[in-house]
Amino acid sequence: MKKHAYLFLSFVFLFSGVFAQEQNNEKPQGHTDQNKFRQMKDLLATPNETRNASGAPGHAYTQQQVDYVMNIRLDENTNQIFGDEKITYHNNSKDHLEYLWIQLDQNMRAKDSKTPDANPESFKTPFNGPTMFTKNNLKERFDGGFNIEYVKNDDGSPLSHSINRTMMRINLPKPLAPGAVFKFSIKWHYNINDINVDGGRSGLETFPDGNNNYTIAQFFPRLCVYDNVEGWQNMQFWGRSEFALEFGNYDVKITAPADHILEATGELQNPKDVLSKEHQKRLKLAEKSFKDPVFIVTEEESVAAGKSRSTKEKTWHFKAEKVRDYAFASSRKYIWDAMAVNINGKTVMAISLYPKEGNPLWEEHSTRVVANTLEEYSKLTFDYPYSKAISVHSERQGMEYPMICFNYGRPDPDGSYSERLKRGMIGVITHEVGHNFFPMIVNSDERQWTWMDEGLNSFVETLAELDYDPNFITGNLPKDIVDYMGGDQSHISPIMSHGDYVYQFGPNAYTKPAAGLYMLRQTIMGPELFDYAFRTYSQRWMFKHPTPADFFRTMEDASAMDLDWFWRGWFYTTDYTDIGVKEVKQFYLTDKPTETAKETAKKYNMNLDDFKDRLVYYAEAENGDIPQDAKGVSDFKFLTDYIASLPEAEKAKLKSAAPKYFYEVVFEKPGGLVMPIILDITYEDGTTERKTYPAQIWRYNDKEVSKVFKTNKRITGLAIDPDLETADVDTSNNSWPRKAEDNKFDAFKNKVNN
Repeated sequence: MKKHAYLFLSFVFLFSGVFAQEQNNEKPQGHTDQNKFRQMKDLLATPNETRNASGAPGHAYTQQQVDYVMNIRLDENTNQIFGDEKITYHNNSKDHLEYLWIQLDQNMRAKDSKTPDANPESFKTPFNGPTMFTKNNLKERFDGGFNIEYVKNDDGSPLSHSINRTMMRINLPKPLAPGAVFKFSIKWHYNINDINVDGGRSGLETFPDGNNNYTIAQFFPRLCVYDNVEGWQNMQFWGRSEFALEFGNYDVKITAPADHILEATGELQNPKDVLSKEHQKRLKLAEKSFKDPVFIVTEEESVAAGKSRSTKEKTWHFKAEKVRDYAFASSRKYIWDAMAVNINGKTVMAISLYPKEGNPLWEEHSTRVVANTLEEYSKLTFDYPYSKAISVHSERQGMEYPMICFNYGRPDPDGSYSERLKRGMIGVITHEVGHNFFPMIVNSDERQWTWMDEGLNSFVETLAELDYDPNFITGNLPKDIVDYMGGDQSHISPIMSHGDYVYQFGPNAYTKPAAGLYMLRQTIMGPELFDYAFRTYSQRWMFKHPTPADFFRTMEDASAMDLDWFWRGWFYTTDYTDIGVKEVKQFYLTDKPTETAKETAKKYNMNLDDFKDRLVYYAEAENGDIPQDAKGVSDFKFLTDYIASLPEAEKAKLKSAAPKYFYEVVFEKPGGLVMPIILDITYEDGTTERKTYPAQIWRYNDKEVSKVFKTNKRITGLAIDPDLETADVDTSNNSWPRKAEDNKFDAFKNKVNN
């Protein structure tokens, strides 16, 4: 038999049994034996000329443009919106289009809407008190759907159309050729919903003094997206998953009561017609104040305005370029403050509108939070391209649109507020202003991939909040997602699920993606690599329509890191992280034979004395047995012989470098997710050392791996993931020696096992 050249060192050790851990065989195996590191070619679309393999737009990438000229009238007496719009549709695709699809989101509240029918009802379910019970059971259903008065061609002739719930198909007279433009107009009106009674992402709030706060969005028929991934994105709007929209230019005139203060997406074109000279003067001062907000409308002026009601109207004229949507807010109760923000040499205005009911919380924080958000998001993505960002107070809202968002955070009537309410307000303003970046500029499909705007935004929000207040409780860290991931698996959906069809929408779309990206930045990639890749993605896809594949591929392309294992596990499965210390053994060098040594000597007919003062170093075949022709003692080489043959200088080095202690640690992974092993080692002198092993340590064995530690100090303790960086659902097995503690994971473990 051919002799094998592979040499393996077999140490003669004494084993200290005290260090051994008991194996826990009761933990659930929430994963399969499939290779967790296989590439995602089975999940991602094949790259092509519109979206290339690097995650960037391809040379043939196209997207449509839709321009709107609108005249809107807000009727405070009837609480209705009246509007007409002229739409110019630019077909930049390579396709001939037979029809156009338009979103009619307000039809979710139409009397014949199927949305209420799709929601389960039960008297066992709380109805949020008498208000909601009365609304749901004792009142006629609110009719908030669009009333389409006409749809016309550019020449004024009727244009064929068909309405299917929240979608309207425009039947084109002839197919719209590539590069061609189609112009048409729509006139409509609808009843404005009361947010506190009828719910909704926009609407009105009525104050006890009879005044209203209007936060208006989804108020006009809007074109759907047509692209080279989905064709027409015309999924129905059920009220939860948000929007997919095209970029365009807006020219909008909004007529409102003359005593209202109004803000909207875009640049105000006629300040002299709608603002007093004093207000114009204060606004100019705010444009130069980079430290503190300046009041354009004071609380005293706001209170005075709310005591009467004008019968006159005035029209505010705005223009906006390269925006994907439009919204506005209007009320006579608004306090208005603003300050300038320096975004890489460009001045951007941070603005807040709020009634006195928002004070003192809003005047202390709102505009400053807007400014901080613009600064921090710009650092991590791209310079904020618009001229302003507006935060509008509403009692129960948190909703975003280009340049404007609606946010909650109302103190008690006496002006007092809890720390929790303050954090909530700061959080929601940061989050909603942050949506200007995702998805208002990096324009992902919210209807289908909620996490691409909510999750990415929640992640950057976390960093911005911690910049505003280092002690801020964000709720988006890996430790915050543990209870969700370790919960009932029958009520958890993968992140890569359509938003309308997931359990536990908040953790699925917001917290888990945000925590995952935070983990990717802090633990797996490191801030430098992550930030460069994330910034690359943001800049590649600003003012474009990215898909999940574009994000995944760009993050790898710009960092030289293979992250398919992470995307596959964290985004496509409901697996959880659970890594523990299974066993710890201490070994000692000795010149006395162990039981293993005796067995080895007997097996190969060797004299036990051959082991004295020696460590045997023998040739081993691939099957683990010593070949027949290698069994003679003459075929064995000994460590002592090898060391004796070395030059004196080398012997000295070995003597000085030789460790005093040897340990073998076995790590187990009951959880399905592969993750880095972050290990704190505590020594007998009280010092600690941290070692981090990459996730690839699990590539050959998905259940357990071992590492050998050679030290000059005795190890007294080991702790896995000491800073809770990996969302480990069961920390009871993270320490050695094992700590006795109540384990929240037990309920889940027992449920799975049973």
